[in-house]
Amino acid sequence: MKTKNLIAGLSLIASLGTTAAFAGGVAKSLPYPQGTPSAEEIVEQVYFVNHFYAVKNFSIKRISKKNITILLSRSEGQKPKTNTVERHLNNDYNDGEVKAQDIAIFRSGKLRGTGMLITDFEDDAKSQAYSIWLPALRKIRRFAQPAHDDSWGGTDFTFGDVTLRKPQHENHELLGTESFNECLMVMELPAKSKYSKRVHAPDCSHKGSSVYKLKSTTKFSNWWYDHRISFIDTKSFGDYRTEYYKDGKKIKIIDRAWTSMGLDDPRGLWWKYWYGKNLETNHETMASIPVAVAEWNTDRKAKFWSEKTLRKIKR
Repeated sequence: MKTKNLIAGLSLIASLGTTAAFAGGVAKSLPYPQGTPSAEEIVEQVYFVNHFYAVKNFSIKRISKKNITILLSRSEGQKPKTNTVERHLNNDYNDGEVKAQDIAIFRSGKLRGTGMLITDFEDDAKSQAYSIWLPALRKIRRFAQPAHDDSWGGTDFTFGDVTLRKPQHENHELLGTESFNECLMVMELPAKSKYSKRVHAPDCSHKGSSVYKLKSTTKFSNWWYDHRISFIDTKSFGDYRTEYYKDGKKIKIIDRAWTSMGLDDPRGLWWKYWYGKNLETNHETMASIPVAVAEWNTDRKAKFWSEKTLRKIKR
């Protein structure tokens, strides 16, 4: 596998459920807004939710070969390609330098035993640092962050979608408030498929929820999309759906099935699945997390987020 595709696959897992930093940074104790927030304030709140800043750490661990997060991706009419993965995010840093660190470990497929450590810095002008453990070589390689519009081989997300896009890369406009009246989409699998019982059913729990409708127009010229429309819960600021448009045509959709952590802060959410579909090619991707593997505010030591942990990964 080429190095670029390796970074892409690992970064997808390590970054799903996050969005990029807001210009100037956002405090982890971001106040909950009073009244109707502006478009820019909504973006800050969505950032807070997507980075799990309501908790000090968040993990999707591995319990067994079948009780683990699964990633499926397929072209129309084909069987899905699959990987399983665990991921550990740490936000508990106060040194003024590191903002967060992520460890992702592949547990099946061609990338089995491969791991990545991603370090995000408080300085928004500083690129993220990527350290990848290559089990075949028994070595770590370090890389700079990729380009915004690079896509993951075989998936329907770009690096910008997942981790690199910052709110200052777009102009934001609040279009109003409405009711979200649809179920969130999933990859539909045959009943006898070995994966059919391992992925979540369509999430309809958010039907009827009040959402902000936010339009975000890119500042990049000749970009792959012109603007995005996001549907964001008015209480929790979970972004349920994002639709991408080019030349007036909807070209891609991403759904996120957020669920509560049961905290006093309504922004304490984690996602049961992500689903993405390219509406021009009908290619689709889904990451599904079993409820049992999600945990947060654990006592895991900060030293876990290190290259030493990568070197201990068993293939």
